[in-house]
Amino acid sequence: MYGTRRWLLGAWLCAFAAAAHAGPRAEVIHWWTSGGESAAVKQVEQAYRAAGGTWVDTAIAGGDQARAVTINRIIGGKPPTAAQFNTSKQFLDIIEEDMLNPVDDIARRDHWDQVLPAPIVDVIKVRGHWYAVPINIHMQTWIWYSKAAFAKAGIAREPASMDELFADLDKLKAAGLIPLGHGGQAWQEILLFSMVLSNLGGRDLYLKVIRDRDQAAIHSAAFRQVLVAFKRLQGYVDPASPGRNWNDATALVIGGKAGMQIMGDWAKGEFIAAGQAPGREFGCLPGLGRDSPYLIQGDVFVFPKTDDPATLRAQKLLASVVEKPAVQRAFNKLKGSIPVRLDADDSGFDECARKGMAILRDPRRPVGVAEVYLTPDQNGALQDVLTAYWNTDMSADRAQNSIASALRY
Repeated sequence: MYGTRRWLLGAWLCAFAAAAHAGPRAEVIHWWTSGGESAAVKQVEQAYRAAGGTWVDTAIAGGDQARAVTINRIIGGKPPTAAQFNTSKQFLDIIEEDMLNPVDDIARRDHWDQVLPAPIVDVIKVRGHWYAVPINIHMQTWIWYSKAAFAKAGIAREPASMDELFADLDKLKAAGLIPLGHGGQAWQEILLFSMVLSNLGGRDLYLKVIRDRDQAAIHSAAFRQVLVAFKRLQGYVDPASPGRNWNDATALVIGGKAGMQIMGDWAKGEFIAAGQAPGREFGCLPGLGRDSPYLIQGDVFVFPKTDDPATLRAQKLLASVVEKPAVQRAFNKLKGSIPVRLDADDSGFDECARKGMAILRDPRRPVGVAEVYLTPDQNGALQDVLTAYWNTDMSADRAQNSIASALRY
């Protein structure tokens, strides 16, 4: 009996000591669930564990669903330690409701005002306070193409204009391939539209329409031309496109069944996970000209409001880990994105990433994606018009007027 009590006491003391020395515990909600994304977020998890923390992974497929779960849990009083959002106005409402902890100390320490691109600063800095820790830069409208498909179609060089892009799509179609691998979902259609607007309309028209919501620009002949070109792309997607996930469309390009895909640079993670390399099996175009706008967004971690000392320690540790250059490098190499700092070292990155990092340093080219400038309601209204225009016989004139109404206020 005495031996049993002594053993129980020893076990209890060991458990108590382990609990006392346990590192900060962070439950992290995110939607990185595809192959390349999962491999990337593991790098952050491993770094957090190496720093003494305990990572509790709550992966939820789909950004909309993951954000909804996060907001519902914050409102319900059971928030996660941290959550992924896009670098956008998606979390502005919960900032306004004082539901997030700022990260001003990290921002000051790492000189974010000097080393982050202006479109990113404009989103995560609100009324002088920093409310999100950025982990990467994504460019949403890369043109990915299969080298094998291009060779089969007799395409010798990359397109350098919208006219050349359409000519190449015709060649791919004639070769019996799916010219444009596309997932027929509303958010993917707004990417196609943004690619056409930025490359055909140019920087000025893009910003007048998306950032300024300028009614004259939206009603212009130049913007109508953009809408006509956007709808023309529908003739190059396959009948199975509606409802397809983005990574399944990427798989068509990886397998040489489709020639191109317009998608963010997270698609590169799928190519890499499949054992392919840029310049060898696939190519990447950041735009159709040397001065084409570079549409950036990215991912951030936000930290729900708390006064609990243990949770605050977990949040501070995660914020510090995420901003470490080695962690950003490891994450972004697998994610397909690039580090968020303008002074990041590009050695060891692939040629697509190096292209993006060089463009990012040119202040004339980076602009925000639609979600950077539009509220979720405005962006949703624009998306609704575009997906209706894409999927029905809606005329370009009607789409133009509907977009003007959607972005009037």
